[in-house]
Amino acid sequence: MSRHVQITFDAHDPRALSRFWAAALGYVHPAPPGVELPEGADPLAAWDEFLTRLGIPEDQHNSNSAIEDPDGQGPRVFFQQVPEDKIAKNRVHLDIRAAPGATGADRMAALETECERLVALGATRVRRFEPAPPMSAGFLVMADPEGNEFCLD
Repeated sequence: MSRHVQITFDAHDPRALSRFWAAALGYVHPAPPGVELPEGADPLAAWDEFLTRLGIPEDQHNSNSAIEDPDGQGPRVFFQQVPEDKIAKNRVHLDIRAAPGATGADRMAALETECERLVALGATRVRRFEPAPPMSAGFLVMADPEGNEFCLD
């Protein structure tokens, strides 16, 4: 029997990092439990109202955040606040499949376009790996706003 997976990021600023990853992945912030959000409502503002109603101090509202695939296919991504800095390369990272099925120059052009979009959202470009058939179709290494590495594949 398979299991559902949640991916968890340690973060200094869970909400900011969740906003980046929501935009990068096309994910959404879920509504608080029992709250139905009207179309166009800000889910993070709804979370602030929800946490305030529960008596959670405002300085703890950014202790965690989560995003979900609106189609229900991908894993939930959770962000938890930690005090320590990231000090080494990730041992596990995400690959964003930005050019599925594309090859050669078309693939690399699609990856570069996605790279530009993510850099505008706060990511950093780290390195480009050229296609090396048959073992690699080429990819870009990037880092999110808190330095977590990921690939555009």
